[in-house]
Amino acid sequence: METIKEIYNYRHMIYSLVRRDLRGRYKASVLGFLWTFINPLLQLVVYTIVFSVILKSGIDKYYLFLFVALVPWIFFQASISGGSSSIIAQQDLVKKIYFPREVIPISYVTSCFVNMLFSFIIIFIVVALSGVKLNFIGVLCLPIIMIVEYIMAIGFALIASAVTVYFRDLEHILGIVTMAWMYLTPIMYPIDMVPENLRKVFAINPMVPIINAYRDVLYYGQIPHLNTLLNGFVLGIISLLVGVLVFGKLKRHFAEEL
Repeated sequence: METIKEIYNYRHMIYSLVRRDLRGRYKASVLGFLWTFINPLLQLVVYTIVFSVILKSGIDKYYLFLFVALVPWIFFQASISGGSSSIIAQQDLVKKIYFPREVIPISYVTSCFVNMLFSFIIIFIVVALSGVKLNFIGVLCLPIIMIVEYIMAIGFALIASAVTVYFRDLEHILGIVTMAWMYLTPIMYPIDMVPENLRKVFAINPMVPIINAYRDVLYYGQIPHLNTLLNGFVLGIISLLVGVLVFGKLKRHFAEEL
């Protein structure tokens, strides 16, 4: 509780770091902030061509089936991969002044989360053009799903950023891990395609209930199953608690390691 209170007291610092990150992310590029929308759209085009034309999946409106899961995954992947180096990137700040070190990975994840929210503008446009009838109560569940994923992303980013200070290779290893993680998450295929004997293994993947919940709302046009929301919430809280504990233990010697 003391850590949460301290982080809350530095909320203005989080806001400043998020604002600076969003402004500087595409500062020198020609298209600038439009890359927030272009990146997921380009990935959507590539995956759709591969799985709808070359390796036909047979899933109706596959572009939508993929898109509503791909955008949340991009946010989660960016939070872990980029968040892992967030402390190292701000090492001058860490060495010079005191502030709760959790502020750095939290601000990075928050800026990624804002990017995802902008990408959802494109998702709703694609959903509307696809003719999917959204369930009103289901849409009201979307903020809950997003917050649960946000909490989960913070938890993993805290762990990754703290460990990377001591083990720099983790930043590169995570690129391979997140790639494998993506294929072990039902993003490009439905969970029904997973063999029954492997369902229990998939049950420990914290992103499975999150992706299923997004897809229930935005692709199937229904209210997410209660078990799906509860599983996502529990796994999100566990991830956050583990992240806070690991980060709290390792942050004491950040200055010396940096």
